[in-house]
Amino acid sequence: MRTLSLVLTVLLPHAASAQDTLWTPQHVAKLRFVTEAVISPDGKLVAYVLGVPRDLTKEKDGGAWTELHVVDTKGNSTPFVTGSVNVGSITWTPDGKQIAFLTKREKDATRSLYVISPKGGEARKLLSHAADIQGYSFSGDGKQIAFLATEPTSSAKKKLNEQGFTQEIYEEDQPFVRVWITDSTSRGRQPPVPGDAKAGSTPGADAPGSARMLNLKGSASELHFNPKENKLAVALAPSPGIDDHIMFRKVHIVELTSPASPRRKPGVDAKTPPANAGGSVVVKTTNLNNPGKLGQLAWSPDGKKLAMITGADKHDPKEGRLWIHGIKGGDWQNMTTKLKGHVESIAWNGPENIQYQFSEGVWTRFDGGYAMRPDEAPPKIYEFGPPDATIISSTTCSSSAWHFSFIGQTPTHPPEVFIKTKDDKLPRRLTDSNPWLKNMKFAKQEVIKYKAKDGLELEGILIHPLSRKAGERVPLVLTVHGGPEAHYSNGWLTMYHSLGQVAAARGMAVFYPNYRGSTGYGVKFSMMGQKEAAGKEFDDLIDGVDHLVKMGLVDEKKVGITGGSYGGYATAWGATYYSHRFAAGVMFVGLSNWLSCAGTTDIPQEMFLVHHRKWLWEDWEYFKKASPISYLEKHKTPLLIMHGKNDPRVNPGQSLELYRHLKVRNQAPVRLVLYPGEGHGNRRAASRLDYNIRLLQWMEHYLKGPGGKMPARDIDYGFPRPAPKTTNMSWDTRRRISGPGASATEVRGLTPWLGRGCPCCIGW
Repeated sequence: MRTLSLVLTVLLPHAASAQDTLWTPQHVAKLRFVTEAVISPDGKLVAYVLGVPRDLTKEKDGGAWTELHVVDTKGNSTPFVTGSVNVGSITWTPDGKQIAFLTKREKDATRSLYVISPKGGEARKLLSHAADIQGYSFSGDGKQIAFLATEPTSSAKKKLNEQGFTQEIYEEDQPFVRVWITDSTSRGRQPPVPGDAKAGSTPGADAPGSARMLNLKGSASELHFNPKENKLAVALAPSPGIDDHIMFRKVHIVELTSPASPRRKPGVDAKTPPANAGGSVVVKTTNLNNPGKLGQLAWSPDGKKLAMITGADKHDPKEGRLWIHGIKGGDWQNMTTKLKGHVESIAWNGPENIQYQFSEGVWTRFDGGYAMRPDEAPPKIYEFGPPDATIISSTTCSSSAWHFSFIGQTPTHPPEVFIKTKDDKLPRRLTDSNPWLKNMKFAKQEVIKYKAKDGLELEGILIHPLSRKAGERVPLVLTVHGGPEAHYSNGWLTMYHSLGQVAAARGMAVFYPNYRGSTGYGVKFSMMGQKEAAGKEFDDLIDGVDHLVKMGLVDEKKVGITGGSYGGYATAWGATYYSHRFAAGVMFVGLSNWLSCAGTTDIPQEMFLVHHRKWLWEDWEYFKKASPISYLEKHKTPLLIMHGKNDPRVNPGQSLELYRHLKVRNQAPVRLVLYPGEGHGNRRAASRLDYNIRLLQWMEHYLKGPGGKMPARDIDYGFPRPAPKTTNMSWDTRRRISGPGASATEVRGLTPWLGRGCPCCIGW
């Protein structure tokens, strides 16, 4: 297939001279991010979801609020549903007159479907159910709604729970997610819970009822109504378990009866509701048998073709190939056979033309092809851009075909809403969710290319220290991504688990390598780490550090390593096997012992099929050799270990094992921090702030500070406090230690003077 491949870019203004504020963890904690964006059918508006972190000085701890906003093509943004809300799964109704979204309001028992007019007014509940609605899709004419929800818990089960019978049957108690369907204009009572005649409930005044569960085998996770016919594309997994969800979801085409022609069995009384009352019933189900992991699904506007992002086969670590079903009436056709990157989002802009956004190394591109004529290139959309191209994701297209919306980010701003109309030469940024960023100082960020010892070409992203004397070698924080089926793009890299500009403001460099096994470089590259855990993939990390040392930038005796999940595994490896190379390590939700991890993880099939390609009992020595815990005698690196106590992916016992052995051996400082209620990554504002401060504190202490004994256990979060009555500190002294090189001790002493939000205060 011939395609037109183009790098997306946006012309950004030069940094203003007023940028004089240094980054702190408190700045990171208040960053707002766009998480969803969908363009209207007429291309005039973009509805988007804005993540708003909680202000711990005013609000109770918890995850970020998610608000609904709407922005026009001129960048005028209007808040629609804001405050203490959690809005998600936004879309436009088929007629383009309303925005649909899921939320749970104060009087709602469950997460429900609402709609609101883009002209304003109060949101209206369209659909509620006895269990949370997890996803939904409108039929092409808008008369039906298919949605995802579990079967509600029966009153008998609830009563037993109240009596104290709260035992959990591991993996068997997880409820299946079912597909339900209802008439979007009907009114009435919801059907009773199976086996519980008294469980029916009356929805709100505007809510339809009589939803019916479709008889489908498996647990559903995604569904899309065909825009022209009465059928659904549904993703079904054998069970509700996360392992089956990741590895074995298959796309099914579900053909339905027409809701206008309900069937009634012969001889049944006319007063008895027909078999498909309140919605369609299944006539036929066809398994399309996608070859690998499953990503986004999208029907063509004429309903004749179904596009999906999938893996090349069951051993492909990441969905990233674009396949289309129904071309010329046939089966699957791979539209990206020669693509070296990974497709991440797709959008049809006509019945025969599909556009797709994909990652290629540290950049993103936008490409397209004719689904009916794959050897012909589509019309040109974008020109090639300069190397500071915007990193995009979440592509959507209007019915007008040439209006696209994206979520875009750069090294100087987190995800925002972007648009490209037919009159635009380049994508335009529409939103500015963090206007205070114009006052922040940003260190230089650039792409670094280097070679591994075996000659493999690699790249990563380097954030330079904000200030550096000529010829000076600086400390380095090596930040390793998880997965390993993931990668770093040259966009926004400062987050609660990634120091980025916060470390740069304190004179440290930060390097983000895309080691072998990363995505964005094609299927072959992403499979290079299979069957060889902690082998050449982690040697690539050392080669990256050596390259920066040879550049004259990094002090090889002051290198720290950090990462989460598989990056936490890399950190544990760096603190044991490669301990002579690292002066500090911060391990997050990482594993340390494959022998025990293999029996406690919730993704054993993924570990087998796309990582090790062998089971524990087939090669004990391999798993032992790949475990950091096998190299305890090498441990010299001060190690901070942090983990969510409720992590189902990497059991917190992995952190406890490593901590206990290192603590008993007492060869170097080690500390374990556990976060109650958190899983495989921190969700709550307090947990994130605590993690970010501890990460910075540990790296500063061992890479720039005195080292030796561990830093203080208790930390100051930078909340407002009364100013001291007196102080002997001179103004010159305060100015001297307010720079990025200030030590932890000096900044702690300065805190009463600087107060919360000061340019230099790191909150200790």
